[in-house]
Amino acid sequence: MSSTLKILFLGDIVGQLGRKAAAAALPQLKRELKPDLVIANVENLAHGQGVTPKTLEEALEAGIDFFTSGNHIWKKKEVLDVFKNKKLKELIVRPANYPAGVPGSGDKLVKIGGKSILVINLLGRVFIRENTDCPFKALDKIIKRHSKRKLAAIIVDFHAEATSEKVALGFYADGRVSAVLGTHTHVPTGDARILPGGTACISDVGMIGGKDTVLGVERENIIENFLTQMPKGHLIPESGACLLNGVYLEVNPRNGQAVKIIRIDREVNIAS
Repeated sequence: MSSTLKILFLGDIVGQLGRKAAAAALPQLKRELKPDLVIANVENLAHGQGVTPKTLEEALEAGIDFFTSGNHIWKKKEVLDVFKNKKLKELIVRPANYPAGVPGSGDKLVKIGGKSILVINLLGRVFIRENTDCPFKALDKIIKRHSKRKLAAIIVDFHAEATSEKVALGFYADGRVSAVLGTHTHVPTGDARILPGGTACISDVGMIGGKDTVLGVERENIIENFLTQMPKGHLIPESGACLLNGVYLEVNPRNGQAVKIIRIDREVNIAS
């Protein structure tokens, strides 16, 4: 391991096309970036909404080490089997600010080369349907609970709609975590930066999903829904051009401060 901790964080993986694109692109990305840890958001892993043990195993085989999620993680009933699986439940977090009693955990320690990395998942409240606890206060509680540990990095996936809420949490956490990485909107933002206290921040890392789609979903039904206000099913393409968005981070493990954040924007073509 080099003097810095290298982390590749991939945006929301959308359906089979996203899974295939991640598997196709990761070998080259790993050769180029040599990450110590690969994290991906998987709340849309199983046909665009939710996660199952089978799709999670497929993502592991593709070379992803750890998984974050969001409010859509519960869309498939098989997710309960994920949290009952001895191996899988240790490799995934769901938003920490859900009420007590929800399956899974909102923060996990990941061991890499003798170093401990804390991964935290939080859900925003602005424009979000779920009634969750305050993500800002939830973050405070998690940081306090781990305050006596020697941590090389703290990575926060803030799954939220509003850029204002994401930017605000970044500044709120500045100097206390290594990175606050926004997910959920599937559209990568151009504000990747390191804040004054050493926290890397971006409003949204983007997605791994169909290029000529609406956020990874076939565009025709989505457009018809906007035109008519009639409900339409979400269809996910299984082949074609796929966008692969993410960020590459470097963190100083001695103080947990980020020293680099670079957006990753690639295109992968998946044959039918």
